[in-house]
Amino acid sequence: MTTPPKVRRDPAEVRPTQVVLDDLSKRIIEELQEDGRKPYAAIGKAVGLSEAAVRQRVQRLQTDGVMQIVAVTDPLTLGFPRQAMIGINCEGDLDRIADELASIEEIDYVVLTAGSFDVIVEVVCEGDRHLLEILGKIRAIPAVRATESFVYLKLRKQTYSWGTR
Repeated sequence: MTTPPKVRRDPAEVRPTQVVLDDLSKRIIEELQEDGRKPYAAIGKAVGLSEAAVRQRVQRLQTDGVMQIVAVTDPLTLGFPRQAMIGINCEGDLDRIADELASIEEIDYVVLTAGSFDVIVEVVCEGDRHLLEILGKIRAIPAVRATESFVYLKLRKQTYSWGTR
């Protein structure tokens, strides 16, 4: 049995107010962005705090929803050479449609948008045939009116370092 996908809500829905980080918290985040397994003692040395103080701040940053510490995999090395963004035009309740899209296992990113598309999703696939299968699942949703696929040819940059500068 697979675990249901984690749904990240709009921060405004989770926290009515913005979290303001001091420079020490930002530096701790930067250290963890560089190496998420870095020991708290080493982080403390780099930022001028004790190991206990770093542990406490990291726990608070996680509790407040500011950050998560996760493993990021490379889809290519795991046998998923085809990635794509898919723009979707739909009608009806976008939240309901987004939830239905999020339930599709191969979709790892769902965002409601303004502009040419109502929803954009990212998929990671085993190949073009697999991408076609996923497109079939998306197009089978009654509220979906049209899709446009943007197949990744080469990834030039992917970073997770936002929010500290």
